[in-house]
Amino acid sequence: MPEPIITPAAATIATATAAVPALTAFGVNLGLRPDVLVAGFAGALVAIVLLHSVPAEGDTWQHLMRATFRRVAVALASSLTAGYITPLALLMANLPDSLLLGVAFAVGAGAQSILRGVIDRIKPLPNGAGGVAK
Repeated sequence: MPEPIITPAAATIATATAAVPALTAFGVNLGLRPDVLVAGFAGALVAIVLLHSVPAEGDTWQHLMRATFRRVAVALASSLTAGYITPLALLMANLPDSLLLGVAFAVGAGAQSILRGVIDRIKPLPNGAGGVAK
């Protein structure tokens, strides 16, 4: 009897590499894919470096530490935003799943301005404070 071309072990390895596991923290499935988080983080770094979305205020070590902390916080928040918003953006725009990482990169790069716009729409600031008044 000839040996089969695909063994059960090879089939298991092939399906395991195709499926991307979701992240788990403290035994709770977060529903986040690591590849989407990395793409969102890369988008956040591009926004910080090229678009100068988190400028420094001064040149003392206190100002540099504060700006560094803000940049790290923006990168982490943008990465999480990309992780949770990208699947929703794909559904809303009716895009194929092959564009997942590209959309995650774009969401990570624009997360700071996107979140500010959403917050302004949900909870407007008073007149004269730069927000949308109702």
